This record gives sequence, C-alpha cells and structure tokens, in this order.
Amino acid sequence: MRVRIAFAAVVMAGTALALAPGCGSTAEEPSRERPVPRDEAGARAAFMEVYPVFMHARCVNCHPAGDAPLVGDDSQPHPQNVKRGPTGRGLTAMRCANCHMDRNLAGLHMPPGNPSWHLPPADMPMVFEGMSPRELARQLKDPRKNGGMTLEKLVHHIAEDGLVTGCWNPGDGRTPPPVKHAEFAAKFRAWVEKGAVEPE
Repeated sequence: MRVRIAFAAVVMAGTALALAPGCGSTAEEPSRERPVPRDEAGARAAFMEVYPVFMHARCVNCHPAGDAPLVGDDSQPHPQNVKRGPTGRGLTAMRCANCHMDRNLAGLHMPPGNPSWHLPPADMPMVFEGMSPRELARQLKDPRKNGGMTLEKLVHHIAEDGLVTGCWNPGDGRTPPPVKHAEFAAKFRAWVEKGAVEPE
C-alpha cells in the first residue's frame, strides 16, 4: 500500500513539473514574447536595405526638402506652383484634393489618389530628400520629427497605411520602389526590433 502511495506521489509531482511554465517540452519551444536581442550590425544592415525605398521618388516626392511636392520618377517640382500649406493639404485654392481623388485616376501620368492625400504639415515636414542614412534613421526615431509616433507605430504605419502601400500601386507611367512592400515592411521591423541603430 505504501509503495502504491509513494508511486502515485511521484507521478503527480512529475505531471505538475511537466505542466509548469518553462518546464517539460515547452522549454524547448521559443517564446513568441521574447524580445529580439539587440543586434547593432543586423539593425544597420536592415536599415540600409530599406533606405533605397525611402530615397525612391515614390517616397521623396511627398517628403521634399522644400514646400513644393515633387512629381515623376525624376522628382521635379510640382506644376501649377503647388505648395504644401500649413496642414500639408495645399495652399489657398490649390488644394491637393482638387486633383488627387480617393483612388488613382486612369491614364498615363494621371494624378495618383488616396482618401487622405497630403504632404506632412509645415510644422513637421518629415524631409526625406537629401537625407543620409544616419540623418534619416535619426529623424524616424524622433517623435518630435516623425509625427509623434513611437517606433512600433511607425512599423504599423509603414506596413498598413494606404499612403505608404499606395507607393507600390502608383498609377500608369510611374515606377514602384525597388523592394516589394512586404519585404520593405519586414526589414523595417527588423531594424526596430534589433535596436533601431543609426547607420554610421
């Protein structure tokens, strides 16, 4: 009788141990909540893979150094003397929504569209044009310059915002960025998760 009781106790203890978090077979499974270790070299490499997208006309044209949006694959100043305006939606009667509809207009070089077509506002222009990798990475990390976003919000913005994803469907006569959107979003997330290190 004593042998049976002792055996049962051992079985129960073993079962409890196996079911405990981090014990038994679950200890060999990687945790999905475990943070990615800081990897400075990996972060820099990931950023350098997304940098050409930020420097592509589809991004630079709406993130210019001046107050005029740029157009075309060669990033020329917008015709009709269009200006950013204080909110980024145009100045006086020259509003972005006058020509940019909620979707791309059919035809070669017709205005691309989005329900919220605009440039960044004048008080936070988020310039990409002419930025070095280090300068751009530093700006993207700074909530005072990136629209008040955390890095995680930036990851979601890049992965989901229609103004970003629309760069890969730019309309007839325009080239999309050189990296597929899914790869671009994944590499940007990798940069953030590995420490968001600025390139040297």
